[in-house]
Amino acid sequence: MMFGFSIIQKSTRSRARLGCVATPHGTIDTPAFIFCATNAAIRGVPIDYVKAAGSQIILSNTYHLMLQPGSDIIRAAGGLHKFIGWDGPMFTDSGGFQIFSLGHGGVEAEIKSSQQRSGKKALINLTEDGAHFRFHINGRGVTLTPELSIETQVALGADIIVSLDECTPYHVNKLYTATSMEKSKRWAVRSLDVFTKLGDGKQALLAVVQGGVYPDLRQESAHFANSNNFHGFAIGGSLGKTKSEMHRVVDITTQMLDRTRYVHLLGIGGIDDIFHGVKCGIDTFDCVTPTRIARHGAAIVKARENPGNPKQYICLENARYSSDFAPISTACDCYTCQHFSRAYIHHLIKSKEVVFGTLISIHNMRTMNRLMEEIRVGITDDALDAVRDEWCS
Repeated sequence: MMFGFSIIQKSTRSRARLGCVATPHGTIDTPAFIFCATNAAIRGVPIDYVKAAGSQIILSNTYHLMLQPGSDIIRAAGGLHKFIGWDGPMFTDSGGFQIFSLGHGGVEAEIKSSQQRSGKKALINLTEDGAHFRFHINGRGVTLTPELSIETQVALGADIIVSLDECTPYHVNKLYTATSMEKSKRWAVRSLDVFTKLGDGKQALLAVVQGGVYPDLRQESAHFANSNNFHGFAIGGSLGKTKSEMHRVVDITTQMLDRTRYVHLLGIGGIDDIFHGVKCGIDTFDCVTPTRIARHGAAIVKARENPGNPKQYICLENARYSSDFAPISTACDCYTCQHFSRAYIHHLIKSKEVVFGTLISIHNMRTMNRLMEEIRVGITDDALDAVRDEWCS
């Protein structure tokens, strides 16, 4: 089976749509959430539990796997699917986000300050050729070029791969953003050329749509992506400093894209942000948040299960849960909620038993998958707002 994307149903109330992504490793019903197995693993969670949580697709990071264990070892193992023990669809990003995060310290650190962090950075230099890094493990220098990114992703064998881009930080001006976007377009052409030569027709290549918070730059980037033979699009780059700004950028960008092709939103996983993205026509989302917050004791719940709290999770480390013998959620059918109480997980956290992160991660993955299942039903019934009210109000 080759890659294919089909739209099954469109909402009459928004640009939301039901879709189906066909890959050699199975189909993905969209809208869907993609969990991040950055280093070829979802931290602390055996792959069978990832499957049991109803996950359709997972994502691994090209930069990190190029560093350890290396694409040659993964290719010798039979590809990323066999190496991990995952028989469903897989997504790899290009390493473009590392150009940002290893140079600016991540989204939160960069937005909180108008200046780059001081100190030694793994990103040494950025040129037309590519991004020059120094690996933090052994100090060895490497240049991540569009060609190397695609060659690595082809060797890894993921079903959906991404062209290399520069993920621009928030604090740079429009001139820098425009210059970076033009470079990312040239890198995308180089990525597509290598993909065309090396590809066997079983992988799909996405173009990253850049342009920061500037509508005219987003329009130019979208026109370029629409005009080339990419299988779909990944909306990336700086989406702004505030939630409202991010929503605006996503809204205008999706309106500019070829609506017959698959659209992914990079790095966004807030529940209200997902509802907004779905209404704009986003097909898939990825984010580390559900499993990252689990390792800090935070369990995702519907708003009606956490009245009076604007956060979409409960913190099980809090003393109020020390004698709460209910599951994290009575509505959840995950392994954790079927076997353990809030009080027990609270005890594990206070006792520093690391298994608590595994148990909450299992719950958070199942909850995000339940969210997407209910969103798909909401689109089918043209009642997406009612689903949103249950999760967010």
